[in-house]
Amino acid sequence: IPLGGGIESSRVESRELEIEFRVRDRKQGETGINFATSPTGVTFHRLQNQLTESELNGASTKKHHQQQVSFSQAKSNHMESASSRGQNPKRKREASSLPPSHPPPDFFDNGNDDHYVGGITGTSNNSSNDVDLSLLEAVEKSQSAVEALDLRTLKKLVLSFERRYKENIEARLKYPDQPDRFSDSEVELHLELEKLRVLAGGPELYPDLVNLNTIPSILGLLTHDNTDIAVDVVQLLQDLTDEDVLEDNDEPARVLVDALVENNVLELLVQNLQRLSETDADEMAAIYTTLATIENMIEVKPAVAELVCERTKLLRWLLGKIKVREFDSNKQYASEILAILLQNSTANQKKLGQMNGVDMVLQAVAMYKSKDPKSSDEEEMVENLFDCLCCLLMPLENKERFVNAEGVELMIIIMKQKKSAYSSAIRALDFAMTKYPPACERFVDVLGLKTAFSAFMGGIFLLTFLMYPIYKIPMSKKNKKESYQEELEERIVSLMASLFGGILRGTRRERLLSKFVENECEKIDRLMELYIRYSDRVKSETKRMEQLEVDDIEHVTVVFLQMDDEEIYNRKLGFGLYTLQLIAIILGHLWCSEHQGMRARIELLLKQHKLSKKDVKDVLQEYHDNIGDLDGPEEKERAQSRIQKFISAL
Repeated sequence: IPLGGGIESSRVESRELEIEFRVRDRKQGETGINFATSPTGVTFHRLQNQLTESELNGASTKKHHQQQVSFSQAKSNHMESASSRGQNPKRKREASSLPPSHPPPDFFDNGNDDHYVGGITGTSNNSSNDVDLSLLEAVEKSQSAVEALDLRTLKKLVLSFERRYKENIEARLKYPDQPDRFSDSEVELHLELEKLRVLAGGPELYPDLVNLNTIPSILGLLTHDNTDIAVDVVQLLQDLTDEDVLEDNDEPARVLVDALVENNVLELLVQNLQRLSETDADEMAAIYTTLATIENMIEVKPAVAELVCERTKLLRWLLGKIKVREFDSNKQYASEILAILLQNSTANQKKLGQMNGVDMVLQAVAMYKSKDPKSSDEEEMVENLFDCLCCLLMPLENKERFVNAEGVELMIIIMKQKKSAYSSAIRALDFAMTKYPPACERFVDVLGLKTAFSAFMGGIFLLTFLMYPIYKIPMSKKNKKESYQEELEERIVSLMASLFGGILRGTRRERLLSKFVENECEKIDRLMELYIRYSDRVKSETKRMEQLEVDDIEHVTVVFLQMDDEEIYNRKLGFGLYTLQLIAIILGHLWCSEHQGMRARIELLLKQHKLSKKDVKDVLQEYHDNIGDLDGPEEKERAQSRIQKFISAL
């Protein structure tokens, strides 16, 4: 999907040459976009609105058919007349010719139709050499026609835009039913919007742009009857808010985004989004660009994530988009934006849950329960959908909706199918069962223990290549990364800990404990293997931090020395301490069951590795001492009481 710019307002000598460029680009799988970067780093924009073959044949599916055709025809006529005015038949350009060293004085003409547009001179023919030379000349002229971006240039651009904007309004009001009478003014307006895109090369001027009070005029065009004009505005906004442009300009970026939000850009963008058609290539690209603009604004001002959900129907539109069965880049981007909106906002998570969002995300995920994505982009979309699901499962009420929508059963089916979504299903179950006993009970009731313990045991056989194909874990491109096996282990350990925390008594508890006695306590062997590995890793990293020397500045050891106890603890969690703590908690549950066979097995394995119960108690004590009160002081006290019970039993 095109997001960049190309040659700004370039003119071709004839309609035939325009078609030749467009057809050639389409054969290459592009969308008519070329890139040319000026010496000042300003990226110029695409050669837009060239006539396609279908438009030449009179076919159009726009809402305002007559007006759109008139707009295109007027634009072509304007391009031809501008080209003919700029032709000089006496001037022949050779391949070695250099571009003019200075831009013509009328580049920012305010009222004259003879805009300098870097036109192609000389006569053209159908040979590839002539086309390439003409294209080269257009690129060179567009590069040379750059004025320094300063306040004076900005004012000229804004003044010219406001004049064309006013002329178009007046023409439409005066001749509402005669498109031919106002189409020329829309061509001029289109060109002015194209010119404004050069402002992306000078983000330091954004506060001046806001002070000139032109933001309301620009945003007002998002409701323009001609969707081509609205598409131009969307592209302009995306350029101005581009992450690369704003990277080192935090304050100007905030000023611009604040002004956009104050002038209802979120409402206008989503309104326009709902009228764009994905059957039109330009409008489909504009949908992508709209989502990119919203993401850019969230990067600058995180509060936009909640504002856009409060003020608009974007969440509803995104749900509708991910529900479509056919995959395309817009569906992929919609899933990404939805994940961004949910990841740090409890309000958005609850709001989407109230909109039946849990069920709709489950429906989107269910499309991949028995098949793998066909491309890396589609695989990324599936990961985004699971990210959305996990974010939704943070509020307690959404966990209930997940269970009622048979989400537990769906995740078990995905695990049994052993497709690429295997580990994501485990992650979703872990989120659903954390601090929510009903989900744990449903998991046991629908025979999920067998599937879960197959995954739990899978790591051993995959690592040692033994002869247990039933336990083999599916390997996708992502799975082949070194971190996959470790991530899967951590997820399944967390899921086991959630099961023990959610099922405290009754026959379900007995069924869970009995799994650790099966096949001569092989599950305990696996659990202790993980305990030893993570324990060794944490000890090694802790020792490394303690041995860092003060003068070892080259290895950034000063950073470690300056950390307080909390920072050191958090770093140890990243090294695997959290998973080690969860394993110790599971061992505590097993020990408290008072099953002599399990106790004997645990002590034997500890002794084999020159460890004792004291090592497990130390891990539990550190966990006990660092339990936070995020869920309130009462919950903290209950959690510490449970851990103290394990310590006492050991």
